[in-house]
Amino acid sequence: MDANGEKISIAVIGAGSWGTALAISLATSGHDVHLWARREEAAAQMRRDRHNPTYLPDADIPESVVVTSDLVEAVRGTTFWVFATPSQAVRSVAEQLEPLSGPDHLIVSVAKGIENETLLTTTGVLHETLPRVPIGHLGVLYGPSHAEEVAAGAPTAVVVSAYDLESAEQMQRIFMTPRFRVYLNSDVRGVEIAGSVKNILAIAIGIIEGVGYGDNAKAAVITRGLAEIKRLGVALGADPTTFSGLAGVGDVVVTCMSKLSRNRYFGEQIGLGKSFEQVQSEMTMVAEGAHTTKAVFLLARRHSVDMPITEAVHAILFEGKTPAIAVDELMSRTAKREDWLPAKLSESGL
Repeated sequence: MDANGEKISIAVIGAGSWGTALAISLATSGHDVHLWARREEAAAQMRRDRHNPTYLPDADIPESVVVTSDLVEAVRGTTFWVFATPSQAVRSVAEQLEPLSGPDHLIVSVAKGIENETLLTTTGVLHETLPRVPIGHLGVLYGPSHAEEVAAGAPTAVVVSAYDLESAEQMQRIFMTPRFRVYLNSDVRGVEIAGSVKNILAIAIGIIEGVGYGDNAKAAVITRGLAEIKRLGVALGADPTTFSGLAGVGDVVVTCMSKLSRNRYFGEQIGLGKSFEQVQSEMTMVAEGAHTTKAVFLLARRHSVDMPITEAVHAILFEGKTPAIAVDELMSRTAKREDWLPAKLSESGL
């Protein structure tokens, strides 16, 4: 049930770790939940064992969750869709659903990333591919939220943002539980930029770990990485205060510092000397930041935004630069001032 005691029929599109965790949380709240898995083999196993052995093996999937690999069946009778596919797959799945969409649908993206070909955020992709859904009915749910903890009912706080306040409030009511606290934010663009670019920072932190540098270097990259995120977001029209919230600082902290972070793990393996292709082949889950790095690198160039950490990660992943050399070059850049310091230090009393 939502906060008003209303039972909602929901389609969670994507049965990775995050989609599965949200399906469990929503079903535990009393909603009718359909969970779509791309492969029938995976769907059949989840129906039989009530576990997702590949992505979330320790979590129990309630019997009430209908698991299917039939996309039409997954959305039948639902007007609330949660897109939990990898960000680069949002367009292809949305195109299949376009004939079934309409003006009454509410759609929430929980995919964190930017489409490589178009440099659009996921709500931008959904707006293009689902024209019959009003833009005000599109939103995102982002924030510091490991799937393993959400599925286990551990206390978690996230933020929901939509292009229409009434839609955002409805999304908030549907997702909210006593252990899953949902805040509102009106800055969709800022939330999406923060939640996407933080994965690049997590890869950078992993690289630092793999190379063997310590907490000082990690703290520097996190702090200056937040400045990068803010610069890009503001250039794209976002509210700068968004980056101090759950989708900004909150998600950066959990993604960069937790051993549960697959983006950090990806970076750590790169820092240890493995190739991009080798790490990808060894991982069962998608490290969204690896794909997002390409898009953000191009966005920064398009808008003339200085993003040296993103450039360093791009050089390591796609240009063959040695991780240790890239980190050392970051630390030896020309002296600068923090961008929130006053222009004249003498006037600040420092």
